[in-house]
Amino acid sequence: MDVLLMLIQKKSVKRIIIFALIAVVLYFLRSMINLILLTFIFTFLMDRLVNFVTDKIPINRKLTVVIVYCLIVGLLSLGIVKYLPVIISEISQLVKQVTTFYTQPHNNKVLNYVVNMINSSKISSYLEHGVTFVFTYFTGIGKVFVQVLMSILLSLFFLLEKKRLIDFTKKFKHSKIAAFYNEIEFFAEKFIRSFGKVIEAQFIIAIVNTVLTTIALSIMHFPQLFGLAILIFFLGLIPVAGVIIGFIPLSLIGYSIGGVMLVVYVIITILVIHALETYILNPKLMSSKTNLPIFYTFMVLIFSEHFFGVWGLIVGIPIFMFLLDVLDVTNKDHEIKEEIK
Repeated sequence: MDVLLMLIQKKSVKRIIIFALIAVVLYFLRSMINLILLTFIFTFLMDRLVNFVTDKIPINRKLTVVIVYCLIVGLLSLGIVKYLPVIISEISQLVKQVTTFYTQPHNNKVLNYVVNMINSSKISSYLEHGVTFVFTYFTGIGKVFVQVLMSILLSLFFLLEKKRLIDFTKKFKHSKIAAFYNEIEFFAEKFIRSFGKVIEAQFIIAIVNTVLTTIALSIMHFPQLFGLAILIFFLGLIPVAGVIIGFIPLSLIGYSIGGVMLVVYVIITILVIHALETYILNPKLMSSKTNLPIFYTFMVLIFSEHFFGVWGLIVGIPIFMFLLDVLDVTNKDHEIKEEIK
């Protein structure tokens, strides 16, 4: 018994036990995981935006928070009232166009071979998940709207009382659950530093990719640009694999409206934008220790999609980076690289 007590009192063992308890709690709260993730993402991104504005413009922080949230809610309301019906219609047409092209036989043997290969591979299921994700979220707008609204309100209250919340939370440091609080604080710092930063980088990269790709597609006279932009944005949140998944519908639509040459133009466009992401955006937005080998990236995406569904494709890499950070894997790798240099 004494040996067991001594073992539990060890910091590493205690940390593992508390981490397991957190995982169990999150498992029982899995029905609320959308709200939890959206609240964290909104809070983190809006806090970064508010800090950016207050650093550039000397203005009261709370006033900045209110102004930024009013702008965001205003833009969301405008988008829902004015553009949502257009986006739903275009996504519906896009799904029908891709499905029709995908199921019909073609005279081109190479094209038939590619379609058969896609049909027999895991890529087709990813494509189906991606399109279903976008279509379901925009058609089931009632439930999504409530979750987004609750997340925005919670993040607004957090940012308005950020200092007070931090001061109040620190009182637990000297309470009877201080040991538990210290470990929660450790995991929270790691989570914000790894998960939050990777999510922020993914969002910025997805926005840049969406803007550049949509401009290129408009020059090539692609139809349903609103629907394609939404699809490209969500796929852009999936590291590496999103580019491959997004290439399939774009190529099929390009072939149906402009033949092989338009597919070549689409390939060139995707390669140029992907090169921009790989050699300019990623090094700027992510430190070298967050870059994963392609094999690890795909393995994490496959397992996270299997266990967490579509959310796993978006948060799988950030969660994996968080676990690496907790285990000090990334820090050690960074130190080794620095020693080699």
